[in-house]
Amino acid sequence: MNHPADAHGQAPVHPIRPTRPTRPVRPIRLYRHAISGHCHRVELMLHLLNLPFESIDIDLMTGEHKQPAFLAINPFGQIPAIDDDGRALADSNAILVYLASRYDAGGTWLPRDAEAAAKVQRWLSVAAGELAFGPAAARVAVLFKRPIDTTAMIERATLLLSRTEAHLSGPHATPFLAGDTPTIADVACYAYLAHAPEGNISLEPYPAVRAWLARVAGLPRFVPMASTACGLNAA
Repeated sequence: MNHPADAHGQAPVHPIRPTRPTRPVRPIRLYRHAISGHCHRVELMLHLLNLPFESIDIDLMTGEHKQPAFLAINPFGQIPAIDDDGRALADSNAILVYLASRYDAGGTWLPRDAEAAAKVQRWLSVAAGELAFGPAAARVAVLFKRPIDTTAMIERATLLLSRTEAHLSGPHATPFLAGDTPTIADVACYAYLAHAPEGNISLEPYPAVRAWLARVAGLPRFVPMASTACGLNAA
């Protein structure tokens, strides 16, 4: 096939696009804590993509995440973090974007369409905002018996659950948060909503949210986060 020449009489050169890898060179290292919802996001994504990985538990109680060895991986001293063949990455939502962009050849977990991608990003912002400072914060306070008033956290959680319920049950509702198929939006929001009762937040008033949680839990290769006997689960 002949290509039209440019103004100088030369055929245009089309760049060669690199092939998207489907598997890591070696198992991805996941630095985590077993009962962290942020860490569960990454662990769940690794399972859903069927990627080989090894878990390295970080002892938060002894401050291992603030020691030089871990700070070399994540200077912010936070988990989770991953090492993918020398690529050190941190922040759970950023890692979800990386894994989906690099290893999901079909582009289903992080759509490439502009509108669909924006819908996913909206829920990643929710995960880093309302979810983190509502259900997640209340759970941490109860779990570690922190002497703080969780009233504002529970109020934020209730508002978030009410809005999510409306989103999942309204006239334009879809089975998953950002559309008809699961995306990293669902992965980012699942753990802390599923474990909201551990922060004294009931899910009983939210049937659409509970149905969505069940759909996520029914995905192939789904793995749950360990439950704790605190909050409403202590009864």
